[in-house]
Amino acid sequence: MKTSIKTKILFVLSFLFGLMFINAGLNKFFNYMPMPKNLPEKMMKAMGAFMEIGWILPLVGIAEIIGGFLIIIPRTRALGALIIFPIMVGIFLTNIYQDSSGLPIAIILGAILVWIMIENRKKYLPLISR
Repeated sequence: MKTSIKTKILFVLSFLFGLMFINAGLNKFFNYMPMPKNLPEKMMKAMGAFMEIGWILPLVGIAEIIGGFLIIIPRTRALGALIIFPIMVGIFLTNIYQDSSGLPIAIILGAILVWIMIENRKKYLPLISR
């Protein structure tokens, strides 16, 4: 069975996308990536609030790790995209309202996620049909 170039590109992008989210999720538990020193005041307050809540960062971290692994595996990619989607919305909103420096990478990641969801649209039809 031949695999098209489009399928190969989607696999590579999904693999890298999944690894990025696995890395982000693991960082929420092990804090191995340093925080940028020049974060805006709004962002510092938001991060402080998340730390104060206590349970939200581990929840997001677990969702990022699970979603990242599921996106890497072609058979479970549609489910992984559904798990990552609300996190991606949060990433967009954070970059729009708090600090726009990460917006270019957020747009690229969002485009990859949309492509993954479009390619798996048939798997979502039972969720919305009667």
